[in-house]
Amino acid sequence: MQCSWFMDLINEINHLPKDVTALVNTRLKEFTNLGNATNLEWFSELCFCILTANSKAATALKIQEELNTCFHSASETKIKSCIIKHKHRFHNNKTKYILEARKYKNIRDIITKQEKPREWLVNNIKGLGYKESSHFLRNVGYTNYSILDRHIINLMKEHNLIETEITLNKTVYLQIEKIFIKLANKLNVTPAKLDLLMWFLKTGKVLK
Repeated sequence: MQCSWFMDLINEINHLPKDVTALVNTRLKEFTNLGNATNLEWFSELCFCILTANSKAATALKIQEELNTCFHSASETKIKSCIIKHKHRFHNNKTKYILEARKYKNIRDIITKQEKPREWLVNNIKGLGYKESSHFLRNVGYTNYSILDRHIINLMKEHNLIETEITLNKTVYLQIEKIFIKLANKLNVTPAKLDLLMWFLKTGKVLK
C-alpha cells in the first residue's frame, strides 16, 4: 500500500460535496429504519440482494419496486416475467433462488438471533456470497460489513490499496475487507458509510 495514494483517496472522500454526504446520511437512516421493519420487508430486501448478485443494482431495484413485499407469495411465472421485463440477467436462476429462499420468510427473526449473521446467509441462502450477504446486512441496518463490488474493488486498485490481479474468494475478500475497514477508521466513518461514499466517487450515484 503506497501511503500517498492512500491519502489521495482519503482527500477525495473528504472533499465530496456536502449534498452528497447529506444524501448518504439520508440513505443510511433509511437502512436503520428498515432494521426495525417487518419480516416481509426484510425478505423483500433479501430478494433485492439476490437479484443484484452479478447483475445491475438499478434494474434489481426496479424489480423490487414492482414486486415489493409480494416476493414471498408471487407465482414463479410472475417473478420470472418481472425479471425478464426489466431486462435483468439470469432470470431462471434468480427466480429459483428467490423461491428457495421462501423457507426463510421470517428472515428478520432468524438473522437477529445469529452471532455471525453473514456466515449464516452465505451458508443458507443460495445466490448470496460474502458481497451480497454484506449488502443485505448493510441495507437492514448493520454498519460493520464491507460490500466489495467491482466499483469498490476497482477504486481500491486505482489507489494501489490492493493488487490489480485478484481472485475474490473468501480468503481474499476478508483480507481486502480489513484494508477497507482500516480506511473507514482513518476517516472516522462506518464501513457502511464508506461504501456509499466510494460508490459515489466511482459511479456518481448513491443507490442502496
